[in-house]
Amino acid sequence: MEKTTESAKATVDFFGRRITYVNVMRNMSVSCDCEGVAAQPVVTPNVGILASTDILAVDQVCVDLIAAMSERDHRDLIERIESRHGYRQLSYMKELGMGNDRYFLNDIDNDDAVIRPEKAVEGVKPFGKD
Repeated sequence: MEKTTESAKATVDFFGRRITYVNVMRNMSVSCDCEGVAAQPVVTPNVGILASTDILAVDQVCVDLIAAMSERDHRDLIERIESRHGYRQLSYMKELGMGNDRYFLNDIDNDDAVIRPEKAVEGVKPFGKD
């Protein structure tokens, strides 16, 4: 995790404030995107799209949204994150000064209301249960 984070830091340092980070929390699997059609099945409900000019804040809120899901909806993804020491990436980003792990989650569908992760995942439907 440290080497991946250090690589990202080099990019962040080079481009500085000219970066906007966009995380799409849709069709999430425990597999890496790079696995393509060989990837494991989708395991979580679709949450939405998150964006920030702070890389740590946007990644932290994604992890917090996953944690706020029901046990059934997040079990496989949490297990994968924990078994691969995925939280270390966030703590190392903070150590390297890459951003802030505190954030405001604004719901742009509701007049930019500030909401908590629990509210953001309230009512999400398990994948395939539209």
